[in-house]
Amino acid sequence: MPVPIPSLPGKNDGGHDSRFFTTQKKGEMHELRMELHSTDRNVKVDAVKKVIASMTVGKDVSTLFTDVLNCVQTSNIELKKLVYLYLINYAKSQPELTLLAVNTFVKDASDPNPLIRALAVRTMGCIRVDRITEYLCDPLSRALRDDDPYVRKTAAVCVAKLYDIAPALVQERGFLDSLHDLINDSNPSVVANGVAALSEIAETSGKDVMKISTSVLQKLLAALNECTEWGQVFILDSLAKYTPADAREAEGIIERVTPRLQHANSAVVMSAVKVILSYMELMGSASSDTIRNLTRKLAPPLVTLLNSEPEIQYVALRNINLIVQKRPTILENEIKVFFCKYNDPIYVKMEKLEIIIKLVSEKNIDQVLLELKEYATEVDVDFVRRSVSAIGRCAVKLERAAEKCIGVLLELIQTKVNYVVQESVIVIKDIFRRYPNRYESIIATLCDNLDTLDEPQAKASMVWIIGEYAERIDNADELLDNFLETFEEEDPAVQLQLLTATVKCFLKNPEETQEMVQRVLDLATEESDNPDLRDRGFIYWRLLSTDPEAAKLVVLGDKPVIEDDTFKLEPNLLNTLIGQIATLSSIYHKPPEAFVVRSSGRGVMNLGVPDSSDIIEEGDEEDYENDEADQEDPVDLLDMGGMGLGNGGNDVFGSSGPQVQQEARMSKVCPAEKSGGIDIYGGFRQVNGNVLMEFEFQNISCTTPVSNLAIQLNKNAFGLSPVNQQIICNPPINVGSSGKATVQLVANRSMLSPIAAGQPASPQIQIAIKNMATNLVFYFAANFNLEALCSSGGQLDRTTFIETWKNIDDGKELYSTISDLPSTNIDQIQAKFEMYNIFFIARRQALEDQEVVYFSMKTLTGMDFLVELTFKKGINACKICIKSENTAYGHLAKDAIENLLRF
Repeated sequence: MPVPIPSLPGKNDGGHDSRFFTTQKKGEMHELRMELHSTDRNVKVDAVKKVIASMTVGKDVSTLFTDVLNCVQTSNIELKKLVYLYLINYAKSQPELTLLAVNTFVKDASDPNPLIRALAVRTMGCIRVDRITEYLCDPLSRALRDDDPYVRKTAAVCVAKLYDIAPALVQERGFLDSLHDLINDSNPSVVANGVAALSEIAETSGKDVMKISTSVLQKLLAALNECTEWGQVFILDSLAKYTPADAREAEGIIERVTPRLQHANSAVVMSAVKVILSYMELMGSASSDTIRNLTRKLAPPLVTLLNSEPEIQYVALRNINLIVQKRPTILENEIKVFFCKYNDPIYVKMEKLEIIIKLVSEKNIDQVLLELKEYATEVDVDFVRRSVSAIGRCAVKLERAAEKCIGVLLELIQTKVNYVVQESVIVIKDIFRRYPNRYESIIATLCDNLDTLDEPQAKASMVWIIGEYAERIDNADELLDNFLETFEEEDPAVQLQLLTATVKCFLKNPEETQEMVQRVLDLATEESDNPDLRDRGFIYWRLLSTDPEAAKLVVLGDKPVIEDDTFKLEPNLLNTLIGQIATLSSIYHKPPEAFVVRSSGRGVMNLGVPDSSDIIEEGDEEDYENDEADQEDPVDLLDMGGMGLGNGGNDVFGSSGPQVQQEARMSKVCPAEKSGGIDIYGGFRQVNGNVLMEFEFQNISCTTPVSNLAIQLNKNAFGLSPVNQQIICNPPINVGSSGKATVQLVANRSMLSPIAAGQPASPQIQIAIKNMATNLVFYFAANFNLEALCSSGGQLDRTTFIETWKNIDDGKELYSTISDLPSTNIDQIQAKFEMYNIFFIARRQALEDQEVVYFSMKTLTGMDFLVELTFKKGINACKICIKSENTAYGHLAKDAIENLLRF
């Protein structure tokens, strides 16, 4: 008889916690509450784990707050960690109850066990509630001077978190000085955390709080060899921002940093590279031998990074792209390591191609061309196109190698592969522009492949070649005439080139092309809606009719030779990005301010932009009341005597609107625990030009029937306020029943909240409702959907749309891609958008399998947004581009489009 195998001790305690994520049966909250009050420690730990698991998967377990909070009084460190994790998650929504745990935090901060002391301080720092901060200061002050290094390093990070909530308090209590003291700590991990905290504070506040002196510098360099790898990254990043006194000091620091180039962690390697490159700039020409030696040392670690996982390779390649633009000599002999492998992901291959072009020279052009020619036979169409383009860029970059490059391109054209031929035509046009009157002998080969051209860019390039060299092509007029047969269906770029090429052909051979030029000018000026084409047609017409010789000077004049754009970044931008190596900036190739949005409201570091004091965070009821009391026209939320605002505000909405009914997407905006036993659902929509907020009230446990409510909105990004502050529920809503109500909103300029320069507008509308029967006031926030604000008068004609699109800077574009759409039928999408006052402008076939659709939308407050949607045949996704001068609201327009496409 087999002996049963006993279960391993602790099997259910650790490593198998996935059982807590299984679906619970009905009544689980009651069972969990009973288990949380159990006297059995294991039962209690399991119960808290179940609560954490439910919280992790998105279930609302805030009703168990007080029950979980009672478990914090324990000596069991595992249970204490779990309870603290729960508190961090729900402290924002239950600030009053969180205060009940303060005594435990303070007590734990003095516990004999350093792990518990650190845990208490760390948790208090993570609970981002203003009223907790006053209790945090004393324990934090003690922790910064604690005997145990683990507590000290935890306290250092906590100072940075506290600064995020209350910067003035940190300075007042001298915590910044304490951080400077930690840099002189004997423990390297404490030093690293102190540096990390000061760096974070310096970056977000815009002030130099780091203040590296000679003694601090030596301490950082000493700690560099002993702290953890991430500690090394923090220290190296701080050193990169330090400016050495002279070349000798820079050389000394580099000598101490150089061993980090051999580190196994790629982040440490890249941070070390950043320090060395930054300091090489300061060493000057007098240290040319030293710079040459450093250049040799930098190559091996950069090459080693290319043996990592594809994602790390990509990040390394984006950084190397910047490095070779700054100092091409570092990797000039290592071009072979950037040759693509058959199993490289496409994003790695594309980045390697860019670096190959930057490193190509007359010494290695032969092997590079062989490699690129091989790539041009791959199966990935995008990669093949980029490879053919790379051959052309090599020709533009290296004059002596241009003939070899053209030879390879002609070989590729002979393959007759459609997309290879088209890309070859595009790059040969650039070669002609780079080296005029040198390689025109290949035009005949290009003309033999006209039938394969079906993409706009390739057609436009070929038409340019025909027009530019019409005198060398016997049948140039016939070739152009073939294109003119489909003139009206062609892409605008092709139409513009056809117009110019035909005029060139006429000026070179007027007898045989007069009829053709007349036809083209008629098509451009009378049949086209494109203002660019029409204007150019009129200009050519006037030139030809008044002064043909002047027309020759303008149209046939010498063109500027195009420049090599291999090293295309501006020197100042490149220097900025070199200082940002190993950050997101080095991947985007943009400075941080181009994509990082910094908060500047209450409780956040002051970055020199106006403070948005009208934005009240959920849960800060006392502050809400104080802010309202300070306004010019105070309204007492606790005694809403005057119920109606009437229409006395400055209403900027129009009164007309569509007669179709939009849907309000309802979501729970206030749980019963916060509103006296009433669950509140809310959503926004527009009906007949009026913006409405729809409410559904579900009376869960309020014994007094809900019949009369009063509402007030805080200042918001849309200037919305209620027409009438009174909400009447008829019939009254008793316990267990529900009822609906509608509040009409108008826009008043006095209700607009200021938006800090460069910051996005918040979709959040903060609301206070008072139950007049119980005198209870509750606060919550609801996100406004911009489509509810779209005007029925937002349709633009095509000409206005095109002009507006051109006049808006490209830097004001927002992009996103969404997938898993319920439908990509453009007609259905157009009908749905029209219901929400988003109007169709035009649609065009961009590529054989790609269609682009344009829409316009205008808010009732006068903001215009232009929309471009790109759909690809067979792919259930859409690329969105939003263009608007109202950049602060652009992301809200993008969200509106995404929401409408998704439902």
